[in-house]
Amino acid sequence: MIERNLNRIRSSIREIALRCGRNPDDIRLVAVSKRFPVEAVREARDAGQIIFGENYLQEAVVKRKAMHDAIQLHFIGNLQSNKAKLCADTCDVIETVDRLKIAAALSRHCQQRARALSILVQVNIGLDDNKSGVLPDQAETLLTAIKEMKQLRLMGLMTMPPYTDDPEDARPYFRDLRLLAETMKEKGLLGNHGTVELSMGMSHDYHIAIEEGATLIRIGTAIFGQRPSANTP
Repeated sequence: MIERNLNRIRSSIREIALRCGRNPDDIRLVAVSKRFPVEAVREARDAGQIIFGENYLQEAVVKRKAMHDAIQLHFIGNLQSNKAKLCADTCDVIETVDRLKIAAALSRHCQQRARALSILVQVNIGLDDNKSGVLPDQAETLLTAIKEMKQLRLMGLMTMPPYTDDPEDARPYFRDLRLLAETMKEKGLLGNHGTVELSMGMSHDYHIAIEEGATLIRIGTAIFGQRPSANTP
């Protein structure tokens, strides 16, 4: 089932990209594997999926130990500063840096380890009280501070817009994130490490996100099926 779902999504990504004049190779799939077992991750990896997204650090640690370097791990959950060291040691990319305290903790640890870490800054583009992320009008200040942290490779921006049943409702938020990224690139705050990454779009609205410039789309249930309950033993 997982291989079939992955093939279907890959075909969909290619079709959408070509339809809106984009190169399908510029769009990468992040398989959101939170609460799914290592066996599901291994099955997806056997089907050619490399990038996996985890919301919970303890799960990321388990999957890293099981899969080692066979996968790339993106942390896409809320990160506390006291967990920054473990997260930096476990994950390849942290997509949810949203305040200076987190960035500073990551930078200090990476400096001690003499290594670089790729990050994205999460922006609360919809001004949603239920979502994390730096507010759009404060993003420049945060990006400016992070730019001085040489251990952090600032790759782009990430967002989760307010959820609605109609995927089209997400379009203005995706567009706003792209426009914010373009402005920050013009100011020299993004794009210094290559392509500006835009992580946006999930199972129900990734087609809209691709049309608006997403380079990373985060898909879970459309790959793995119904997510197990948090209380499942």
